[in-house]
Amino acid sequence: MASDLILSLHGIGAIKFGEFTLKSGLKSPVYFDFRDVSCFPSLLRTVSEALWKAAQDADVRADSVCGVPYTALPFATVIADRHEVPMVIRRKEAKSYGTAKLIEGDRVLTAGSRCLIVEDVVTSGSSVLDTVKVLKEAAEGVLVEDAVVLLDRQQGGRQKLLQQGVRMHSIFTVAEVLTVLHGNGRITDAEVEAVKQFIKDNQFS
Repeated sequence: MASDLILSLHGIGAIKFGEFTLKSGLKSPVYFDFRDVSCFPSLLRTVSEALWKAAQDADVRADSVCGVPYTALPFATVIADRHEVPMVIRRKEAKSYGTAKLIEGDRVLTAGSRCLIVEDVVTSGSSVLDTVKVLKEAAEGVLVEDAVVLLDRQQGGRQKLLQQGVRMHSIFTVAEVLTVLHGNGRITDAEVEAVKQFIKDNQFS
């Protein structure tokens, strides 16, 4: 199933090869942009169900879900709807009016309840950890110990999250993406080697 999903994501241009400037300023030979998944309802459902299944396979209990803004929000929304799990929304910045909250729906974040983080890509893990911090500040005693992720870039994020008490459950890794796409003639030997070298040279600790 992961192979079919990788091919579908590549087919809509969500996985790109070339030269791309990342948020960090680094030049990367591969770019993962899953924002357009929400333009394809069937694919959106497939991705969301795969994320939920990853949580279930790992015996993760989820009393609520929270998508890391903004790409993962549609995934979390579908999970909440299809599995009747309350969803809380994290804002990147508090509004200057109204309640000025960073977390909407915090009423469901009771002490001892478990909130599952939903994310599209993990590189260093910083976005997930930022979300964990905001959730814990919004509700004393809430447990945020698991994150389901579409793609692990294998640059140290999994280990960094684990060090902070957060287990990451990914649908696939960069290595698996390369294997599937190369095996199906979608990318060249040179593209595979360029990505492997980039990942090796750019690890977060």
